Amino acid sequence: MTFTPTDYLPYDFANRRHIGPSPAEMAEMFAAIGVEDLDDLIDKTVPASIRQKDSLDWGRPQSEREMLHNMRITASKNRVLTSLIGQGYHGTVTPPVIQRNVLENPAWYTAYTPYQPEISQGRLEALLNYQTMISDLTGLEIANASLLDEATACAEAMTMAQRVAKSKLKAFFVDENCHPQNIAVMQTRAAPLGIEVIVGDPAADLEAGKVFGAIFQYPGTHGHLSDFSDQIAALHAEKAIGIVVADPLALTLLKEPGAMGADIAVGSTQRFGVPVGYGGPHAAYLATKDAYKRAIPGRLVGVSVDSHGNRAYRLALQTREQHIRREKATSNVCTAQALLAVMASFYAVFHGPEGLKAIAQRIHRKTVRLARGLESIGLKIEPETFFDTITVDVGPMQEVLLKSAREEGINLRRVGATRIGITLDERTRPADIEAVWRAFGLHRSDDDLSPEYRLPEGLLRNSDFLTHPVFHMNRAETEMMRYMRRLADRDLALDRAMIPLGSCTMKLNAAAEMMPVSWREFSLPHPYAPADQMEGYLEMINDLSDKLCTITGYDAMSMQPNSGAQGEYAGLLTIAAYHRARGESHRNVCLIPTSAHGTNPASAHMVGMDVVVVKSAENGDIDVEDFRAKAEAAGENLAACMITYPSTHGVFEETVREVCEITHEHGGQVYMDGANLNALVGLAKPGEIGSDVSHLNLHKTFCIPHGGGGPGMGPIGVRAHLAPYLPGDPLSGVGEGPVAAAAFGSASILPISWAYVLMMGGAGLTQATKVAILNANYIAARLRGAYDVLFSGPGGRVAHECIIDTRPFAESAGVTVDDIAKRLVDCGFHAPTMSWPVAGTLMIEPTESETKAELDRFCDAMLGIREEICAIEEGRLDRENNPLKNAPHTVEDLVGDWDRPYSREQGCFPSGSFRVDKYWAPVGRVDNVYGDRHLVCTCPPVESYAEAAE
Repeated sequence: MTFTPTDYLPYDFANRRHIGPSPAEMAEMFAAIGVEDLDDLIDKTVPASIRQKDSLDWGRPQSEREMLHNMRITASKNRVLTSLIGQGYHGTVTPPVIQRNVLENPAWYTAYTPYQPEISQGRLEALLNYQTMISDLTGLEIANASLLDEATACAEAMTMAQRVAKSKLKAFFVDENCHPQNIAVMQTRAAPLGIEVIVGDPAADLEAGKVFGAIFQYPGTHGHLSDFSDQIAALHAEKAIGIVVADPLALTLLKEPGAMGADIAVGSTQRFGVPVGYGGPHAAYLATKDAYKRAIPGRLVGVSVDSHGNRAYRLALQTREQHIRREKATSNVCTAQALLAVMASFYAVFHGPEGLKAIAQRIHRKTVRLARGLESIGLKIEPETFFDTITVDVGPMQEVLLKSAREEGINLRRVGATRIGITLDERTRPADIEAVWRAFGLHRSDDDLSPEYRLPEGLLRNSDFLTHPVFHMNRAETEMMRYMRRLADRDLALDRAMIPLGSCTMKLNAAAEMMPVSWREFSLPHPYAPADQMEGYLEMINDLSDKLCTITGYDAMSMQPNSGAQGEYAGLLTIAAYHRARGESHRNVCLIPTSAHGTNPASAHMVGMDVVVVKSAENGDIDVEDFRAKAEAAGENLAACMITYPSTHGVFEETVREVCEITHEHGGQVYMDGANLNALVGLAKPGEIGSDVSHLNLHKTFCIPHGGGGPGMGPIGVRAHLAPYLPGDPLSGVGEGPVAAAAFGSASILPISWAYVLMMGGAGLTQATKVAILNANYIAARLRGAYDVLFSGPGGRVAHECIIDTRPFAESAGVTVDDIAKRLVDCGFHAPTMSWPVAGTLMIEPTESETKAELDRFCDAMLGIREEICAIEEGRLDRENNPLKNAPHTVEDLVGDWDRPYSREQGCFPSGSFRVDKYWAPVGRVDNVYGDRHLVCTCPPVESYAEAAE
């Protein structure tokens, strides 16, 4: 028999990687929905008035082998020198056991933010280890589970200090020895909030009575080590707050911020095994005193108990989330780097306190040897005492010596006009020290192993850290591998099942797309390396930017924002700068519909805008008349509107162009949230609909994985008139204020999105969008009748997500949306988005990646749950003691006494669950009230839970 390619490749195989349903399955789905084919569905769902006229086309899609081959060619254009630039970024060694079992493991990188704690116990434990590590190293009582980068952590600490300080002054002091990018990002954050930033010498210029707080870098950017105890005491005397930006590795040797009296400590854990990656992603930390725990930004992992009395972890103090408190929010739990914090925590577990201290000592001794060599040829080294950074005054020879170092394969730091900065790290070898010496004209070998220390006596650490047993476990690789596997097995990630979260697209993160992240050409470069060494990175960033502009209809793109929330913030800053440049700084009103993402009003507040809420019509659409009235009322003060399209209710609103036109008529700019772009790619372009700026969630629509709640990338696209006002370079001072420490944000994960668009091609991306809409409509069709689909467009169609109304069951059966969510765990699913944008509902987004079999398994589970609700309504199941109220069921429920009025089989193996490969939640339902009443956010001893378990 003769075969042709069409016999076994019935359609574009390259796109099958990301598109779940086969053509035969799609035909069955068309019949269930009542459409002829995919194009018929799209024509009946997406308004013709917004459809783009041109198709996406940038050539033939690449196969995996082609993409990886071409990616290697691009990567090879990066010249990876040894960068001793420092400035907050350090070479580090990622233990292979962590690289293979965490960074490159989909069980860790495909997980979602741990809103459902019962299926997140593994990553929650790892993050609790991280919090404990930070609390111990900084000497402060409580730490969060990470922030975006050190610069944004500094900005968060500044605004936190303003919230908690008893001083009501509006000025904030910044140590001139802070890293320049930290200063720049703090200045960006401060300006719209009316905070005056004073930069100066802490010893000479700090006037504690004139500021609400001050921040100090430790060690300083040029290597200086100072004890800030006196300055912090002076601040406290004036009811002001003291903040220390501390290198956590240095804290294994040096006096901790808590011992100086610091109220807050921030910094980066990048050098704890997380590659530099041209700027990120890295996990920043924030620690503070217990008294300020309710003002801490970001997410906080706490310890509680489950329904069996066993220890269980969960996110604590969740009422601070932005989508609940809206413009009054002080934090955003999305603003985190969970995967990188997990890596840093495992790095600490792997090395333990003795190992971390030994690494720090080795780095310091190498720096001393380097300094001694330079001193031997008459060069002046500053400072006299240091940890890992020295500054050398070379006079007019600066440029010659920097060039000489590059010829030796070393990047050094330019400091002013006459000095050179050198920072050593864990990767520094004797050959690197010898190369630096040669660049300075010294030819000798680094064979002097005699230890010498130049740490100030008064700043040596004398307290213990990392005393919990988890940091003293047997660190044989076998044990480490098993520990990481045990934690991963406690979680439910995309490698196990569909995660059908509305507005939080959880699609395939293909293995071929993930591979380049670990390549040395992408993982090792320093973000401040000379541009001529980064031709590969710049080629990729420029090409990806061009393709994203083609997809969105925008004219320019900034890759700097390193989360979706940061993208919102950056987009609104761009709008504000545009108005300011036109002499219209008075424009400060932002119209936001009630259905908008909760980060929207909080972002508007952060840039100094006044939020005016616009009502929704009964069908969930924006109330256009209310929008028009409020735009007219704002008049010449209208700055912007923030809308999500398709709407947060999962509908293509017919009036979106009208909303954009009304905004423009009154001189405002349209910000379109990019959360739902997965329903637009290839079908409609935000820039052509009428939007002026959007952020793009590359960690959703363009396949960068969530990693348990970070990394993320939220670049913004803008129309041409806004392009001059995009975020500027954090070092050069050119352009508008930066929003992140690196010019291209978390650049090392951009190869994922680039690989995705290269392998899919324009037609593949368009097909993915259509199938995402198909899958959502299929679920809506199967569930209709059993559940009410709350919102739909003409003809009963939904966009890429749908909202299921579960509110009636509270009265009819005493069943809440939480009960349904926990019962889905028994079925082996992460619950859809709960109670947002409508309380008591479930918002379901299946994405294009899920096969019909998985969609049917989910629908079977939901229909089975509906049958159980019917049984309660009809009295066949007890209203208080039933499978929904007792969910999730754990392995413990299979043994021992069983006094429930339903069978073990019904409780443990509901519809949709696997028999052989069943996922078992490691804990029962978590008691959040207990956890908040007994707030514990560091690793507790086992015996502390004996009482709770009795």
